[in-house]
Amino acid sequence: MVWDACWLTPRMPPEALRTPAQVAAWELAAEGLACSLTCVPDWGERFALTEASGALCLTGGEAGLLYGAYQLMQRHRLGQPWPKGVQAPAFALRMLNHWDNMDGTVERGYAGRSLFFQGGAFRADTARLRAYARLLASVGVNAVCLNNVNVAPPAQGLTDDRFLPDVAALAALFAPFGIRLLLAVDFAMPLADALPTADPLDADVAAWWSARAALVYRHVPTLLGFLVKADSEGRPGPYAYGRDHAQGAAVLAHALRPHGGVLVWRCFVYNCKQDWRDKATDRPMAAYENYAALDGHFADNVILQIKHGPFDFQVREPPSPLLLAMPATRKAAEFQLTQEYTGQQVDLYAMQGMWREFFADVPPKGLCAISAVANTGRDPCWTGHPFAQLNLFAYGAAAWQPRASFAHTTEAWARLTYGLAGKPLAALRDLLLQSRDVYERYTAPLGLCWMVNPGHHYGPSPMGYEYTAWGTYHRADHTAVGIDRTAAGTGYTRQYPARLRARYENPVTCPDTLLLFFHRLPYAYPMRDGRTLIRRIYDDKRLGAAQAEAMQAALQTLRGALPAATFALAEARMARQVENAREWRDVLCDFFHRLSGIADENQPL
Repeated sequence: MVWDACWLTPRMPPEALRTPAQVAAWELAAEGLACSLTCVPDWGERFALTEASGALCLTGGEAGLLYGAYQLMQRHRLGQPWPKGVQAPAFALRMLNHWDNMDGTVERGYAGRSLFFQGGAFRADTARLRAYARLLASVGVNAVCLNNVNVAPPAQGLTDDRFLPDVAALAALFAPFGIRLLLAVDFAMPLADALPTADPLDADVAAWWSARAALVYRHVPTLLGFLVKADSEGRPGPYAYGRDHAQGAAVLAHALRPHGGVLVWRCFVYNCKQDWRDKATDRPMAAYENYAALDGHFADNVILQIKHGPFDFQVREPPSPLLLAMPATRKAAEFQLTQEYTGQQVDLYAMQGMWREFFADVPPKGLCAISAVANTGRDPCWTGHPFAQLNLFAYGAAAWQPRASFAHTTEAWARLTYGLAGKPLAALRDLLLQSRDVYERYTAPLGLCWMVNPGHHYGPSPMGYEYTAWGTYHRADHTAVGIDRTAAGTGYTRQYPARLRARYENPVTCPDTLLLFFHRLPYAYPMRDGRTLIRRIYDDKRLGAAQAEAMQAALQTLRGALPAATFALAEARMARQVENAREWRDVLCDFFHRLSGIADENQPL
């Protein structure tokens, strides 16, 4: 096993430790930090450090002591001053969604097979799973959904007697690290148990869910709750019975309530059978149209989990307007750590800069939780690409402080993980800080989405989704490109508050990076810097590919500074990234040349 989170000693806390406070005390002793611990139960996850006469005292709730211990360990390794005052996370729930299937595969997983499942059963790998729980706790994650939201047999059985003892054992293993579990369930599960309907207003269905929740909590009393994907991409849901999603969620929320359970309800609902000829239906509008009018109708133990952008984890999206609506409803922002559309843990793509931009427009106080699709698996370094670990580390930082410095977090991770300093530290930090901008330049042109190979979503295919049923269109022709989503077009911008609506409505004030997401423009459109739109597209593709090559050269300066195995893996993946960048450059430049008839004067094809 590769222990890249190197501020954690490879020696694991003894299994006899049963509480976060006990683990905290052990971790500090293993680090050689003399610190007394005072547990104040009602502090929960908060902690505070005081120092008197050279003696350190950490005060906090059970989980707060654990988070405080990991914070002290990091500060100790970094040579930084101890945190002052009471520290608390911005979000009470900081969740990871695993899209793991019980056969051991991981949907959109790029870090090996499932940590939890294999061959239709739970894996018996206690050592690795405890190490994983410890890793997640060290970055502040406190909730994990074990299985894929696209629930398939036998995962439906996670809530029956066959597998619940395994869930209970895993819950007990994660508990000393302050982590609670969720289970993804299928809305239509009552049908699999011989009921003739899954109608949420049917009394027998309500009784079925109540009995099932009672069974689950008898085995796993600490379970956080259920996660549901309904009426989405072929999944069953309340619309089949003429019910809205507040009614659909209510039956599960009622079943969970006696046990203190939470229902996390994903809002990824849209028409996935759209006719490409239909220019009135605009997929980004779907979440708001399905949910905004239901504000105040959801039970108070329901959390709506809303993707951070209105599409599906594309390279560049505006914030989802639904996250800025529904003030009387509990909401969670969902991000994607696993890099489905952002390089699949081959190409570098550091995400924290994206999150900082998001939280500049979406106030954290309007959310009760944050969630991310996990980027981890059975790979020796957890994340496929060793540098993709930064995204998990940064997710924890953002969950505690949403506007934490991107540069500070990146440098801290590089120092903690590899012990770098001086020029090697600066080289790796700069490589990671620029990675998102570089990837965006050679892939997505100015906010266009879905120009990827269908199916596996790696590499360019400008027309790959253009005539499909998924509502993923850019409408490029020989005169113009993009979709008009202003009030004069599809009307999507009307879903935003006035501040953002004014920014996006006018191409003069709309950020360049979102210009073609919100506007349909001719190729000769003059950009702010004096270039035409088509010139900007050509230049970005070529600059991005050149920057990828420069990143490859910069990586070579880290030979000998990084562990040999880490460098070899990063070097191999960077070589693949450079080839990918060149392919994106050549395919997109050729595509727009053929379509527009306007040659790339600097580099004609």
